[in-house]
Amino acid sequence: MTNLRPQAEDWDHFWSLDQTKRFTQISCSKQRIMTVLDPFIKPGKSVLDAGCGSGFFSQYFADRGAQTVALDYSSEALEIVKRLTQGRVEAWQKDLLSPDFSTSIDRKFDVIFSDGLLEHFSGEEQNRILTNLRSVLKSDGVIVTFVPNQWSPWQIIRPFYMPGIKETPFILSQLDSLHERNGLKVIRSGGVNVLPIKCSPEKLFGKKWGMLLFVIARP
Repeated sequence: MTNLRPQAEDWDHFWSLDQTKRFTQISCSKQRIMTVLDPFIKPGKSVLDAGCGSGFFSQYFADRGAQTVALDYSSEALEIVKRLTQGRVEAWQKDLLSPDFSTSIDRKFDVIFSDGLLEHFSGEEQNRILTNLRSVLKSDGVIVTFVPNQWSPWQIIRPFYMPGIKETPFILSQLDSLHERNGLKVIRSGGVNVLPIKCSPEKLFGKKWGMLLFVIARP
């Protein structure tokens, strides 16, 4: 896997585009992600939204009473988060690859969540990110990771929706392996479809052709 990492200015430009405002709005994919998250997000729980982007999920966590930190290295994304959540979450500008990531953070989290993060980094960088995230996870906490599926039709049209942002999607076995080799135990994994109908066939087709794949893992 080559180094795909967009620089902070690339993300600042992306989040400044009018067309990216749709990422702050509810969608079928977000609804299905929330269904996976719901059992873990309780009032008073501490949640890190790693690579928070538009802040949609930071808002969801705060709405459910979680003590939420939104983290990104794009200042433009963090400004969107602050406006969207009206100051209800902490917004941190940090680099998930930084060697002093864990020492720069004074707390540990019950839940660490990412959606659309790891696919923008090389394999070595993905290992470093998970190592850093694990270092700020409570011993009984969970890491919940969502990434795009290599076999999803979304990959055909994605460049038109995310101009200038490169990514390498996953298959489920790769996502499982990534977490396991970084000292995490996968307790659940699967895929979600995003068909705009009430009964999207997740159990039948999500792991193979769903738009998104996910892993829930513990230390």
